[in-house]
Amino acid sequence: MKLVRFLLPLGLAAAVSTVSAASKKQELNLFGWSEYVPQAVIDGFTAETGIRVNFETYASNEELLSKLVAGGGAYDLVQPSDYAAEVMIRQKLLAPLDLSQLTNLKNIDPSFLKRPHDPEGRYTVPYMAGTVGIVVNTDVIKTPIKGYRDVFQPAHQGRIVVLNDNRELVTWALYTLGLPINTINAEALAKVRPVLADWVQRVKVFDSDSPKTALLNGDVDLGIVWSGEAAILWNQDKKFQYVIPAEGAHQFIDVLAIPAAAKNKENAHKFINYILRPQVSKLVSADFPYTNPNLEARKLLSPEELANPASYPPAGKLETFRDIGRAAGDIDRLVTDLKSGL
Repeated sequence: MKLVRFLLPLGLAAAVSTVSAASKKQELNLFGWSEYVPQAVIDGFTAETGIRVNFETYASNEELLSKLVAGGGAYDLVQPSDYAAEVMIRQKLLAPLDLSQLTNLKNIDPSFLKRPHDPEGRYTVPYMAGTVGIVVNTDVIKTPIKGYRDVFQPAHQGRIVVLNDNRELVTWALYTLGLPINTINAEALAKVRPVLADWVQRVKVFDSDSPKTALLNGDVDLGIVWSGEAAILWNQDKKFQYVIPAEGAHQFIDVLAIPAAAKNKENAHKFINYILRPQVSKLVSADFPYTNPNLEARKLLSPEELANPASYPPAGKLETFRDIGRAAGDIDRLVTDLKSGL
């Protein structure tokens, strides 16, 4: 009897452990940008696979990096921008992808693959791309707006929204000065400082999460925003015109990647492959109309979607960010100092 009483709890414990492991296996911990993954996509994936998606969001690549370093095992799939992925690869924070599980990768435009942030295409899969450009409310602003200096004119004091992104702000100033955007040193920042000192005091709203809101509400008349936000504005009212700055603009490629410490790598591969289906990728474009790198998904978009000048802008001088190392901290200190005087 003692033996039976001893074995029974062990058997129950093993059964409970097996059930617990199976339940845990049916999870995916996704860490991504806010307002970027449609709920319909998450729900569709769960309905098809039985895998529950726990979705946590961040507002900047820096927040993503800090949390990944602090506890990378908490996440199975992340959504960094290209230059942040470059940092993660160098620091061995990402796991190599099993491309045999990504049968839908063939749908991606080859021009978005094997870019400088991941030259061998071993760690990342393009999710969405876009630009950072100017939105103008043409009902209010009648003078031509072609570049950054046109935005930050005294006449527009207190009527401007811009991204709350320190590197973006510095990049715009670098463009106006004719300086490279990926070579950041003390000399370049010294030249940038007086330009930004003038600009920041003309801004009414700093907002990276939803800069379109201030424009829609009429709180501001023009801004420098993510192209997807501009595309939504265009869809709602054609008075919101999108302009690629004449001096040059930042093109970003946001990717999907699996942290090296992820506990559910197989589920992460399943989600990536699911996102790469044309019908699913089309849903992403419908809610968040950035530039879709999925060529098969683009074939499913309407003529109106493809004609959106923010989603698919005319050619211009576009450059992606590269990892700038410790210079990122110098940028943060500069902009924080300038903003503290507002």
